[in-house]
Amino acid sequence: MTTTSTDPATGRPPVVDLATWAAARDELLTREKAHTREGDAIAAARRRLPMVEFDGTVRVTGADGPVPFLDLFQGRDELLVYKHMWHDGAPHQGQCEGCTLWAWQLKDAVYLNARGVSFAVVTEGRWDEVAPFVEFMGYTVPWYSVRDLAAPVGDDMGSVVCYLRDGDRTFLTYATTGRGNESSVSSFNLLDLTPYGRGEAWQDNPPGWPEGNDPCWYWRLDADGNAVWGETSRPAPQWTRPGATPVLTLGRAGHHH
Repeated sequence: MTTTSTDPATGRPPVVDLATWAAARDELLTREKAHTREGDAIAAARRRLPMVEFDGTVRVTGADGPVPFLDLFQGRDELLVYKHMWHDGAPHQGQCEGCTLWAWQLKDAVYLNARGVSFAVVTEGRWDEVAPFVEFMGYTVPWYSVRDLAAPVGDDMGSVVCYLRDGDRTFLTYATTGRGNESSVSSFNLLDLTPYGRGEAWQDNPPGWPEGNDPCWYWRLDADGNAVWGETSRPAPQWTRPGATPVLTLGRAGHHH
């Protein structure tokens, strides 16, 4: 086994020659390949989950007004949905930072569409509040309000949900939430490759590595780019949007999630 113990003089992994690094990298690659194969096996099991049929004629509200849920498929047989939390009456900066992060990772579903999969975001917010938020964020995927929808169309808000269509019949096939959503957040996957990772306190770091912060500490920033969870912060992607200005309040009067 390659030796890569921490250098007591620096508190960091040792500096070695390229050949030694390559040997350690190959050793880790064996574990990575096993991890990939286990992921493939889990995906195979996921494709064999039983399905739940539901009423695809239930109405949701989008840019074209009330439409049947079936319309979210856009004529395709598969549909992937993200269920975005919503804070009633809150301005853009007061909406859920985690859901904003997730939706920002997939502003355009062109590759999913090319594979025959439609994508939509649903939320329990009122459409007259949701529509300006969608325009501000610059999303090109369709959004819908499912406020007061009684029919079971998947998991709670903050979830990724998958559906299958067979003609006019619609089926719920899979749902996940929490860290189960991370597979679709490319920024997380890339940060995990970097020396300091996500910079969060739960990480197992080498001795002497920078001390981690609270989870998700970088999801909200103030006007100066500092990570701040408070009244002066916005979800980080919002600072790239035209017209995003410093804020004084999150304006959260209530929420649905």
